[in-house]
Amino acid sequence: MEFDDVIRTTFAAREFTDDPVSDEVLWDILDTARFAPSGGNRQGAHVIAVRDPDTKQAIAELSKTGARRYLAQRAVGEMPWNVVHPSTVTDADLAATEGVDEFVAPLAAAPVLLVVTVNLEVVASMDKDLDRIGVVPGGSIYPLVWNILTTARSRGCGGTITTMAVTEEPGVRELLAIPDTHAVAAVLPLGKPVKQLTRLRREPVEDFVTRERFDGNPFTPM
Repeated sequence: MEFDDVIRTTFAAREFTDDPVSDEVLWDILDTARFAPSGGNRQGAHVIAVRDPDTKQAIAELSKTGARRYLAQRAVGEMPWNVVHPSTVTDADLAATEGVDEFVAPLAAAPVLLVVTVNLEVVASMDKDLDRIGVVPGGSIYPLVWNILTTARSRGCGGTITTMAVTEEPGVRELLAIPDTHAVAAVLPLGKPVKQLTRLRREPVEDFVTRERFDGNPFTPM
């Protein structure tokens, strides 16, 4: 596939056929994806390829905590897991939330799950002393995650970034023997999509790019 086509058609695939993703195909995807950049080129990523049905189901179960709050907040019009505006969702709301099982089902059903972790010993957290949540460390792991998804797309496969399991990181850590120095960054279900989208909805350039300042003029071709 042409590079532009890969970038423009890599969507969040959650439904997969029964076709397996062979070790050879998966290795090929990861062999290309590994050229992602990381802070200081320290390459602190670790990827766990999970095929065991019981382990995949356990990861799906651990993801329910995050999924339940996500769905409950979305139901009342909030931005799920937002750190700026406090949530109004109550414990009763969480208990009454429906659709959680269906939301996490792709994690158990996917041919393979990739659990991506990052070694916190080598990550440069340039924003750790600011009075806000840190985002910079993600630059050392999410380029790899995106490389995996785009490479998978180019090989006829697909997947999506899920982070619901991170809310139960201690349980994921114990399940997969992840050391304390590593943080769980994402869980990627991978497989051959039931349907391949070819047109994605995204904001046009002029809606999120400005000239010179945040409040500058929209960026358009001169």
